[in-house]
Amino acid sequence: MIVVHHNPDCGTSRNVLDIIEKSGDPYQVIEYLKEGWTRPQLIALFAAADLTPRTALRTTRSPAAELGLLDDAISDDALISAMLAHPVLVNRPIVASPKGVRLCRPSETVLDLLDHLPAGPLYKEDGEMILNEKGARVG
Repeated sequence: MIVVHHNPDCGTSRNVLDIIEKSGDPYQVIEYLKEGWTRPQLIALFAAADLTPRTALRTTRSPAAELGLLDDAISDDALISAMLAHPVLVNRPIVASPKGVRLCRPSETVLDLLDHLPAGPLYKEDGEMILNEKGARVG
């Protein structure tokens, strides 16, 4: 089963979810802005995805700057605490599958986590083709 930590207001997250849906692979959506995070969950996801709290920190369209989190002196523990208080600080979408865990930016990164590729052609919301009519990756 694929687990998508999803923000429906994010175009990249919507693209990833669309790709997964079209693959036919079973999945579960976790809207982390509603459900929040737990410390063990973030630590495990970051470790599995080879991320640090700093590399997982969403810096645009988030309160990261206002909270003073952009300073490199801020500890990982402090970043995780801030992410628990403000779930939007975690960059998204994070996808966990039997093939691994990744921050799927750009959205076509999710293709490596799928058991079945969607039929082509496949396009992102902005019209960019990511799979051609033969189902081969573009780009």
